[in-house]
Amino acid sequence: MNRVRSMAIMVAPVALVGLVADAVLMPAAVFPAWLAVAAAWLGWPLGSMALMLVHALTGGRWGEILHPALRAGIATLPLGLPALGGIIWGARYLYPWLHPDRMAGLANGFYLNMPAALARVAIYGVAWGALGLICLRRRDLARAAPAGLIVLGFTSGFAAIDLTESLDPHFSSSAYGLVASAGAVLLAFAVGIMCEGWRARPLELKDLARLLLGLTVLWAYLDFMQFLIVWQSNLPVEAAWYGPRLRGGWGRVALSIVGLHVVLPFGLLALRPLQGLRPVVVGVAGLLVGMEVLRNFWLVLPGWPWAQVALPIVLSLVFFGSSSVFLAFRPGIQVPYAPWPRERRDAHV
Repeated sequence: MNRVRSMAIMVAPVALVGLVADAVLMPAAVFPAWLAVAAAWLGWPLGSMALMLVHALTGGRWGEILHPALRAGIATLPLGLPALGGIIWGARYLYPWLHPDRMAGLANGFYLNMPAALARVAIYGVAWGALGLICLRRRDLARAAPAGLIVLGFTSGFAAIDLTESLDPHFSSSAYGLVASAGAVLLAFAVGIMCEGWRARPLELKDLARLLLGLTVLWAYLDFMQFLIVWQSNLPVEAAWYGPRLRGGWGRVALSIVGLHVVLPFGLLALRPLQGLRPVVVGVAGLLVGMEVLRNFWLVLPGWPWAQVALPIVLSLVFFGSSSVFLAFRPGIQVPYAPWPRERRDAHV
């Protein structure tokens, strides 16, 4: 692990330098790729905080098993500063509502403007930083969890609206923030299984598989209901948002998301004999992580040529991946895993 961390600390600055150079030379290609990767990555620490706060209220063996991975995810929160800073730097290349000639006729101009956006970003940073410290210190976490979940729910939902939904200032969906929050929790849970599922016992692994199945169904239900309401109600502006995401190559990406983010994970996790097979559960978790990243690409990148954004995507993934390894798996973050005694585990089941 020390060798991996050493490689990460060497690779991340190189990727960041490459991104900065590309941002100066071809900003219109770099910032969409940066936004797509940053929006996907933000789900890990935010979802980890949500799961830790929920576990503080409800208890359960699943939280004890995933606790090291949840702490590791929360420990990457300092990466939020460069993530949001890069988006602010390239905001004028991303958001049409920052251009005065396109602001005419916008009913939500009171919300979509630079001073209000910067104020909200500051609120997100303060709220997430405070909640991250509370979760990592674990002092009176159960007492702080109800208010913490409310704050986290509002800030993560509005952050999703600000980061990706506002790319089209005319698109409106009351479920958008909720879908993004459910995806973040699913992403963090799947990463936790990838990190800790290999040492869970068979009965514990089944519990994790069933919870992963439930989160997958919850996310799929919310996302499908948003889609169904738009088409059933024949909302022209909202339907126009889906248009470029359902045509051509992006339409094939949408079909792959349906198949690999919903149908295949559901089919595998719903079969009871497969719920106790470690390769299946961990493999499905890895698939869901990849699909959540791909879905953020599907949300952000239609309209930008792949040939332009391919290199910035790779550099952004390398930067966030290497930096996350260095921050998450440093000494003092992970905690030892202590399985329950057999008689206590059997009583629990």
